Amino acid sequence: MTTPAHPMKQSAVRPFSIAQTFDAPLDLVWKAWTERTRLMQWFGPKGFKMPAAKLDFRPGGTFHYCLESPDGREMWGKFVYLEIVAPERIVLVNSFSDEDGNLTRHPFSPTWPQEMLSTSTFTGRDGRTELTIEWSPLDPTEEERRTFDSSHEGMKRGWSGTFEQLAAYLAKAGA
Repeated sequence: MTTPAHPMKQSAVRPFSIAQTFDAPLDLVWKAWTERTRLMQWFGPKGFKMPAAKLDFRPGGTFHYCLESPDGREMWGKFVYLEIVAPERIVLVNSFSDEDGNLTRHPFSPTWPQEMLSTSTFTGRDGRTELTIEWSPLDPTEEERRTFDSSHEGMKRGWSGTFEQLAAYLAKAGA
C-alpha cells in the first residue's frame, strides 16, 4: 500500500533518528506496529497505559489513541498514515490531539512542533528485526525548530523507554 509523496514541506532541521534490533522475527514486529490490540499493549512512554485507541491502518487512515500516565493524566495522539510498504516501512504524520482527534499542542512543551513526519523502517535478518525511527518537524516555526533541535537527548530517552516496552511485549508475544 502506498500513496504519492507527502505534499507537506519538510523542514531543513537535522532529523532525529534512533535504531534498535529486537530479538523477534520481522513478521511479529510488523504486527506489533500495525494491529490495534498489539499496539495498545506496548506503545507509549515507559509506564504509560493506552486505555483507548482506534486504528484505520491504510494510507490516509489514522491511529487515534489515548495515553494515561502513571498518575492518571490522559493525553491524546494521532497518526495519519501516508505510506505503508508491508513489512518494510511506515511513513506517517504524528501529532498530539484532543479526544475528538483535533490537532493540539504538546501538553508539556508548548513550543514543540505541532506535526512530525515519522518514518519507521523494519529490516529482518536471521530471526531478528532492526527498527529505525526517523522524525523531523513539518513546517516548524523558528521557535519550534529550536525546541526540536535541543530535544534530541530527550527523544532518545523517550524512545529507549518505548523500545523497552516493545521488547518486553515481543518476548511475551513470541513465547
